[in-house]
Amino acid sequence: MIEIDIEKKFPQIELRVKLDVENGSFVAVSGNSGSGKTTLLRILSGLEEARGVIRVDEDTWLDNKTYKAPQLREIGFVFQDYALFPNMTVEENLLYVKKDKSLAKELLEIVELSEFKDRYPQNLSGGQKQRVALARAMMSRPKILILDEPLSALDSSMRKKLQDEILILHKKFNTTSFLVSHDVSEIYRMCDRVVVLDSGKIIKDGTPKEVLLKTSGSQKFSFEGELLEVVKADVIYVAIIAIARQIVEIVISKDEAEKLQVGQKVRVGTKAFAPEIFV
Repeated sequence: MIEIDIEKKFPQIELRVKLDVENGSFVAVSGNSGSGKTTLLRILSGLEEARGVIRVDEDTWLDNKTYKAPQLREIGFVFQDYALFPNMTVEENLLYVKKDKSLAKELLEIVELSEFKDRYPQNLSGGQKQRVALARAMMSRPKILILDEPLSALDSSMRKKLQDEILILHKKFNTTSFLVSHDVSEIYRMCDRVVVLDSGKIIKDGTPKEVLLKTSGSQKFSFEGELLEVVKADVIYVAIIAIARQIVEIVISKDEAEKLQVGQKVRVGTKAFAPEIFV
């Protein structure tokens, strides 16, 4: 069990989080920019100070008498920017963490990079670099794996591949994982719990379905997007909206067109009694 009960004041917000997390869980930490997501994980990892308590099983990482250093907290990190050593080969990047060639070999097999073990980072693609970073994070067999938007710079096919590999490693090493992501499909697919922060406080906490599903049952679909433009075409008005990674056109009334402003966050909903699915 991981017990987190911390607080930290900033000029703009006060971070106040109390969480109990079961070992082996995969937790998404979500929320708008500035809500406290990254700060929470930095405090958990020891990279930032705070008041309160952090306990992992019987081991106290933080209380009013204890502050365990980051290198002693058994945490693995995977960030968006890879942070590989450019003067080291793929294998050397892993062995820098722990001199265990057998484990390095096993991890490179899982992320399908065995044949690249002697290459340097500059000779790898973005997806390959991230797979090296993931394997390196697991070299210490961490109790906790922190993933701070690690896949946001990758294309959709590579994201899915990396998601699969992260899940394999998460289960194989029985780690407890925390993921920061704005991709709801990624969160739904990978995580068993979602914690949503707003202004430093937890406003939602539940399963991905409980937190992410915007409607009840199968009554309608509802998607949030950004209004890019309103165009008049003959006698109708068309709203052009960015939803996730797609641009969609919605026919709207004149009254709706006059009320909308470009840049607004809008929600697009429709009945779903007879949906069509295309592949």
